[in-house]
Amino acid sequence: MVAIEELVILAKKRDADAFTKLMQTQMQNMYKTARALLENDEDAADAISDAILACWEKLDQLKNPEYFRTWMTRILINKCNDILRKKKDLYFMGDESREIPFSPQEYDNAEWLETVKGLDKKYRMILILYYVNGLKTTDISAVLHIPVSTVRTRLSRAREQLALLYQLEA
Repeated sequence: MVAIEELVILAKKRDADAFTKLMQTQMQNMYKTARALLENDEDAADAISDAILACWEKLDQLKNPEYFRTWMTRILINKCNDILRKKKDLYFMGDESREIPFSPQEYDNAEWLETVKGLDKKYRMILILYYVNGLKTTDISAVLHIPVSTVRTRLSRAREQLALLYQLEA
């Protein structure tokens, strides 16, 4: 098995096969992150495809191959935020309520996703990157461009808010 760093180096040389393999190794994490931030699979798929294209186009800007995952995650988060901004603008135009599509296989994550949606965005983002994407606090710091101490504080506060939400529901 080829290491991610090796795939990044090959992809930077415009090896399309290496880039495809690289993105396949990241697809599950990308989906989990996008799906946690966005409300449906279609939006998540759009964000992922936009992020993949942006990664291919800007791969030469990545200085250190070992930071590919955090760099790619930052791009994905930006694409998710773009979609959320566009949706926000559309919802100001109309008054229609929307339904969230739901499939039975998503049942396990549904309660957690609904609970996390109730948190402030700065806390929700930290929780998603930490628990869903499995990033360390130092990596989250790099992705969000905030100090590690801020990441740890927000993670702690997010956990406290989640505990309060669960206590209220019980």
